[in-house]
Amino acid sequence: MGDFKKRLKRVMRYIIEGIPVVRPQVNVLSQNELLKGRNAFITGGTSGIGFEIAKAFINAGANVVITGRSMERVTVACDRLHKETGLQNKAFAIAMDNTKVSEFSEHLKKAIELLRGGKIDILVNNAGILGGHITNATEEEYDSILDTNLKGVFFFTKLVAEYMKENSIKGNILNIASSSGICPANSAYCVSKWGIRGLTEGYARSLAPLGIVVNGIAPGPTATPMLLNDTNDLSHGKIPLGRYALPEEIANMAVIMVSNIARTVVGDIVYMTGGAGNITKENIRYYF
Repeated sequence: MGDFKKRLKRVMRYIIEGIPVVRPQVNVLSQNELLKGRNAFITGGTSGIGFEIAKAFINAGANVVITGRSMERVTVACDRLHKETGLQNKAFAIAMDNTKVSEFSEHLKKAIELLRGGKIDILVNNAGILGGHITNATEEEYDSILDTNLKGVFFFTKLVAEYMKENSIKGNILNIASSSGICPANSAYCVSKWGIRGLTEGYARSLAPLGIVVNGIAPGPTATPMLLNDTNDLSHGKIPLGRYALPEEIANMAVIMVSNIARTVVGDIVYMTGGAGNITKENIRYYF
């Protein structure tokens, strides 16, 4: 009965609003050598965008270390990565809380050990949480969101950049920003993503002379467990493209952005929003 109601809802939306209900055909990068021999550290890699980036990196030849707050979840995600890519010993798990800055050095050291001494030359700052609307945010919630989404990125990027500098690594740092970072901020989440945009430019300007390239990708509403349960219905009437993005689409671009193909793209943010944020802000409701 539940499936019938979902199908009926999609049909009625199409009739009334003209919004497409067919899941789009998305091309996923096949196995390649764009990142052959490279090692990536990806925060928040157990599901959604982070997981798909990890999978795309493995398929492009990289080894990946992924993090999550639960060791059990990260281990399960690594097993899935090996199963879905058909490649073994390419994904490694670390339980890491983005708010606990004092533990970052140990996590980086552990990652290098897991990679058997391989040098980390890609960092993807993906871990993040939603929430904190201006009408009901508590101080505790605000601090949790800003500490996870911005403070953690500030200090972990600093640590990895120092490591790259000390080891003469000409690497890449990719921040997962958001279309919310260019919209009027009505939540702690939006504030954190405004910060990520500025931080991306600041680190890019500081690290480019060292051969460390810093960029960002800003997804719009994306079909991840955080936002969408029914991934068969990707329609979104407030986005010019008419639908949610897929995590695989973000992952495709992530491979390109940290590869030598995009070496001269520095301090930029690629907006993969379907038009949300950059040409319209109608997908966000403003009230108080």
